[in-house]
Amino acid sequence: MQLAFNKILKTDFSLVLPYLEKLQSQALPPEILKDRLLEMFEQNYECFGIYKSGKLVGIFGLWFMTRHYAGRTCEVDHIYINDDLQGLGVGTQLFQFIDQYAKKKQCETIELNSYVENFRSHKFYMNLGFVIRGYHFLKKL
Repeated sequence: MQLAFNKILKTDFSLVLPYLEKLQSQALPPEILKDRLLEMFEQNYECFGIYKSGKLVGIFGLWFMTRHYAGRTCEVDHIYINDDLQGLGVGTQLFQFIDQYAKKKQCETIELNSYVENFRSHKFYMNLGFVIRGYHFLKKL
């Protein structure tokens, strides 16, 4: 399957919002989601679309930072692939792209978070060479 992974600029943020809404376990008001996404673009964040035959079929984000334990790292965020394309190799192609892109940006590591109950993704990520290094904790203020 021929795919393209193209950067989505801040000016085109509205392309991303419907996909982010699908990822929310508890729906956020659209205005809050929009404000947060626009703020992310001002940080070390890049957003990409997954395109098949010129049509947007998914999204993902990448954060770039340096961590004391991992060096320069690329953190993968909010991957969403349309349901009809899941299990067809899109994720494998996506991570091949991310690996190459992160290397080009001189990253030493790639990190990601996955929900504890998302067992299917855990197996997928481990098959790509990721290892589970800990838990992600969150406290609402």
